[in-house]
This record gives sequence, structure tokens and C-alpha cells, in this order.
Amino acid sequence: MRVLCLAGGVGGAKLADGLAQVLAPGDLTVVVNTGDDLERHGLAIWPDHDTVLYTLAGMADPSQGWGIAGETYTVSAQLDRLGEETWFRLGDRDIGTHIFRTERLRRGARPTEVALELARSLGVRSRILPMSDRPVRTRVRTAGGWLDFQDYFVRLRQEPEVLEVRFDGAVDAAATPEVLDAIRSADAIVVGPSNPIVSIGPILAVPGLLAEIVAARHRGVASIGVSGIVGGKALRGPADRMMASLGEEPDSFGVARRYASAGLLDVFVLDLADADLAGDVSGLGLQVVVTDTVMMDERSRARLAREMLAASRAGGARGGSAEVGPEVGEESAQS
Repeated sequence: MRVLCLAGGVGGAKLADGLAQVLAPGDLTVVVNTGDDLERHGLAIWPDHDTVLYTLAGMADPSQGWGIAGETYTVSAQLDRLGEETWFRLGDRDIGTHIFRTERLRRGARPTEVALELARSLGVRSRILPMSDRPVRTRVRTAGGWLDFQDYFVRLRQEPEVLEVRFDGAVDAAATPEVLDAIRSADAIVVGPSNPIVSIGPILAVPGLLAEIVAARHRGVASIGVSGIVGGKALRGPADRMMASLGEEPDSFGVARRYASAGLLDVFVLDLADADLAGDVSGLGLQVVVTDTVMMDERSRARLAREMLAASRAGGARGGSAEVGPEVGEESAQS
């Protein structure tokens, strides 16, 4: 079963890991958000890509979900001593990844080629693809004006209220041949529990990419998504606060409505804490599955992945009828 997963951040990386556990080697392709990318100290840094990469390589720091387990920070400490801004702190081994990537890009390699090379080097058998080879940068408007995403997210710790979001460069971006091939050859499409506005939003903003997913759905390929907001609270990050400040429902229904209005999904997974929203989500024309979606460990990631794949098969066969209850499994799972 060939599966395409749209992902950004820790939640998307965890679900990608669950999918990699239950699928045959090479059957998973993860398309990652590149709107968070930036340059620091002359290095090309891809935060969402690297979170997925390190997670699938079994290297991610288990306590924070991003970065490398057992990381040290001697280079950042020296930069700080020299008077450099170090609010975006880079670990020593992580810097090695950025040097490798930056050198390959300077030699003319496409970002997609570099991503595939990094995965091979770290023993990752799934494909991790940037959403586009052309730069797209997420910016947010606050009361103080427009900010680059990492200024808002890391330097200001997501404290300012977000009044508007835009994706600079998206209009000139294009899905790569590798991304288009992954969509066209997929047996199922999975949308991870990532921030719907600034993690999944930039992916869908790439011209033609959403249309390809809609075309796949029309061919009978089921698309299934899961909310990273549980009980009205984002499990990680500012998704709930962002949705509220942008005038959307800051809950799982708001996530489902955003995706349903885009024509992205057939099936939507709600956490048990949001079971009372099943009827409203079903009213959007989506099949509904209610299960435990809080991913606490590798086993629960795999269980959620199995349930979502089972629901995608059923959703592709049945269409938009509502169903409450897990399809497979026994444990716990998500964010």
C-alpha cells in the first residue's frame, strides 16, 4: 500500500513514524512543509524536514520531539560568546546536517535531491520530499507588523497574536515531479496532526498540488486527516490560538471544516475527547472515526497509523457516511 503523508512539525513526524512502522519499506512518502525554512550563520536550515528525518532515522530527542537525542551545543555557546544572536539554537550534530545540505545546494543540487540523499545517508527507507524546490516563506502579521515565521515561533515564543498569514513565494512555486508522482501513485493520502494553518497550509498553497490530491480522490484514492487539536487545545504549538485569532473555530471541528472546504479529505479522525463533535464533522460530508489519537510512544504511533489506513480503505469504499469507534488496535496515540 503506497501512502502519501502531508506533514510538518512534531505531530506530523510522529504519525509518519507510525506509518513507516506498519508499511513495507519504501511504501511511504512524506511531503514536508518548507515554509518554516530559514538561513542562519550562512547555513540552510529546514526545521520541519529535519524533524521528520531525525524521527524516521530513530535519532530524534524523545523529550522534545525535535533535534537529535544526546545533542551538545558547544558551537552555539561559542557563537554566543562572540556576540552572535543565538535565539535559534543549533546543536553540534545538527550543524553537521546543515553544512552537508548547504554545500550540496551550493553545488547546484535541487532541494529534493539533497533531501533524498540525507535520508539515504541516515538509513531512512521512506522518501521525504520538500513540497517544492522553490523557496516559500511563511510570514505572520501581528500588531507590531509582519514577522518571519521563526521570529514569531522561536524568538518571540509564539506570544504575539497572529492577525494574518501569508506564504511569500508560493505563487511562483511548483510541485516537483517527485511530489506529483507520489500523489498520482498513492493508494491512500494521510494528512498528519500538524498545524493546519502554517504546516499544512503552505503545502496546499503550492500551485497545482491540492488539485492533484482532489483528482486522486476522484479516482477513488481516499484521503484521511487527523486533528492536532484535542479538547479545544493544541497538543503542541499555537494552532488553537492561531485559529481563534484568525476567526476560525479553535477545535477539531475548525480543522475539519478548513480541510473539507478545500476538498482535501474523505475521512476525519477525532480524538475520544471530541466525540461530541462527530455529528458536526459528519455534516461537512466527511466520514468520521473517533479513537484515541494522543501518540505517547512508538507503539501508539503505529496503532493510530493502522487505524487511519483501515479507515482510509473503508472511506474509499463507502464515501461520506459517519462511523464512530476505532477500526483496528488497542493502545493509545497522537500529536
